[in-house]
Amino acid sequence: MGKIIAGKVSDITPGKMIKVSVDGRDILVANIDGEFFATDDSCTHSGASLSEGKLDGCVITCGWHAAEFDCKTGKLIKFPAKIRDLTSYKVSADSNDVFIEV
Repeated sequence: MGKIIAGKVSDITPGKMIKVSVDGRDILVANIDGEFFATDDSCTHSGASLSEGKLDGCVITCGWHAAEFDCKTGKLIKFPAKIRDLTSYKVSADSNDVFIEV
């Protein structure tokens, strides 16, 4: 496992989420009240990019079919069918850099 730079703290302001690509994987990084969290960016229902959806508090809503996930844990919150949770990643901030452990 290694750490990769996801971006600058100053670029991922509270309430914002971005998508980064790491080793062929798209990962969503969100800033919730100054804490950073990371999950897979692809919705487990139809593969939509979750970073193109909506972030409300710690809830990511998929823009395609409204599946809701907790960005802190990757757990599915709400959807009419049972779909897989998202993989979540450990995130740390050091100075002005945000790192994801993969």
